[in-house]
Amino acid sequence: MATAVAVLSAPLPLRLSPPQRRRFLYTSRAEVTFRTSRGAVAGKVLDDSVIEPRDLRDYIEQSREMIRPDGGPPRWFSPIECGARGKDSPLLLYLPGIDGTGLGLIRHHQRLGKIFDIWCLHIPVMDRTTFAGLVELVERTIKSEESYIEKKPIYLVGESIGACVALAVAARNQNVDLILILANPATSFSKSQLHSFTTFLRVLPEPLHATISNSFRLITGPGMDASYVKENDLSLHQVFGGLSENLNKIFVGLSFLVDILPMESLIWKLDLLKSASLFVNSRLHVVKNQTLIIASGRDQLLPSHEEADRLRNLLPNSRIRHFQESGHAIFLESSIDLVSIVKGAGFYRRSRQVDYVSDYLLMTPDEFQKATEQYRWVDLAANPVMLSTLQNGKIVNGLSGISSEGPAVLVGNHMLMGLELGPLFTRFVTEKKIHLRGIAHPFLFNRDSEQLMPDSSSFDSYRLVGAVPVSAPNFYKLLSAKAFVLLYPGGAREALHRKGEEYKLFWPEKPEFVRMASRFGATIIPFGVIGEDDMCNVLLDYDDLLKIPFYQTLIKQINEDAVRLRTDSNEEVGNQNLYPPVLLPKIPGRVYFLFGKPIETRGMRLELSDRSNAQQLYLHVKSEVENCIAYLKEKREEDPYRHFLPRLLYQTTHGFEAEVPTFKL
Repeated sequence: MATAVAVLSAPLPLRLSPPQRRRFLYTSRAEVTFRTSRGAVAGKVLDDSVIEPRDLRDYIEQSREMIRPDGGPPRWFSPIECGARGKDSPLLLYLPGIDGTGLGLIRHHQRLGKIFDIWCLHIPVMDRTTFAGLVELVERTIKSEESYIEKKPIYLVGESIGACVALAVAARNQNVDLILILANPATSFSKSQLHSFTTFLRVLPEPLHATISNSFRLITGPGMDASYVKENDLSLHQVFGGLSENLNKIFVGLSFLVDILPMESLIWKLDLLKSASLFVNSRLHVVKNQTLIIASGRDQLLPSHEEADRLRNLLPNSRIRHFQESGHAIFLESSIDLVSIVKGAGFYRRSRQVDYVSDYLLMTPDEFQKATEQYRWVDLAANPVMLSTLQNGKIVNGLSGISSEGPAVLVGNHMLMGLELGPLFTRFVTEKKIHLRGIAHPFLFNRDSEQLMPDSSSFDSYRLVGAVPVSAPNFYKLLSAKAFVLLYPGGAREALHRKGEEYKLFWPEKPEFVRMASRFGATIIPFGVIGEDDMCNVLLDYDDLLKIPFYQTLIKQINEDAVRLRTDSNEEVGNQNLYPPVLLPKIPGRVYFLFGKPIETRGMRLELSDRSNAQQLYLHVKSEVENCIAYLKEKREEDPYRHFLPRLLYQTTHGFEAEVPTFKL
């Protein structure tokens, strides 16, 4: 199957005066058409079910079409499956790895095309452009695009040597807003086994080059795996029995290139890697760009895992995402979704500064499942009960008391460690088709916070579901967009409370949200949630941990690096010290939610502009939250299925999909 790409026959993109600028497209070498690249295209998100799955075989097949000798220099192309560019889409330039085809993102073209204008760099197989020449080509492209990007960033996505090109361009163009996404960067070439392999190829007589190529082809059997080498076939061990195990691993790692690069081109590429690494490593100290490093844990060609940690220490605005089970060609693996990685890391923006409201991209079903996975056990083990209140004051099962019309502010109490967040978010999505946007602590968005976590992607799920850092501008933007905003006035102080403080509110005295809600006529929905005392006890709290030397040092580091909130407040809510509590799990009881009677602020803007009136409404909301908590604590004593065993017996009898009853309303 021939590849469907938009081809630019010149080294630089064909440029016509907007809006008549055209990009040539072709589906075969004989058929050529054109379309407008900056047309008015609606920014709707396509259903993922219509995306045609691609894999390594598609990459190999389409690469064979791309590598036909054409005598041309490196040039850009835009895959047809990426679609037409959206109005606000930033430009993404893909810089390929050692293969040079430009098809390394083939599995991601359709999803990336929804949010980016995609240009891929193709380096013909017999091209001998130097590393400096590739850097200059990308620089010229960026400069030619600056007048069209309208204060948008330009993304450079580079693999291996392409990552080196991206870093070099960033180092030489510090005044350009470039966002770097680097996959297994070749900056570690001097420390890799590839360095030894290059020396080996140089001393190997040229007649044996064909033998190596044949051995590669035996590896690239039906499944692209060495296990397909038959007993009677020539094996790498038979040909190169004296080689080290590391070199044999390199052969396996390079096997996917066998049908793409002839041996002389492979040797050239390896020399190019060496010069790229030397060039970039001497200039890393000047790179200040926002940088996302994607590192494979099983990269057979480069020590990518260790190199990612080194680069993070050298690049002050960088973050890492480790994928322990991935190999060198990470973007060709079925488990990797580049769009989700970019979204989860908080790296998608359409302007000079990130806008957590307008830049947010709705989740796909797969992203929703992954983002809520960490809280799924609460649904399974605690079988949450959700109750809501109608306008006439009647309490009913489910969320029928919640209007689907925004804007609205859900105001409630935090359980320990935010245990209620998963069930709350998923139930609103599944039952009401309402996407809650949470106001979250800035700690969840901080680069230094990620480095304190065992997994740097620990907070990605919060960004995927649409949480925003707490701030008045973000709250304003959400309400103006008629969103449903999830707000916890008690913040981290409630979520990380001490022993014996469960269900105690730590709200500030000032009515922080009331007047803002009234400005947009938002509905305020007070709610209470209980159940943490039936799931776990706090074994060691903040005061206990401060007495343990190791934890004392950890807590100090966490709170020194964290963004502090309400630092000017003498109230208890200002004492929002972050710490990892030590919990004693219990056989899980049940979690209960009650959403109180909605409080309308529509038409009350003038009235609530008076501080005393706003304060009175604020205290009323707080009182309603406390009433919801008290009601649930009393009524759960009547629930025959409060404890785990009765619920398990009920589900065994009625099916695990059956809704377990609760107390009478």
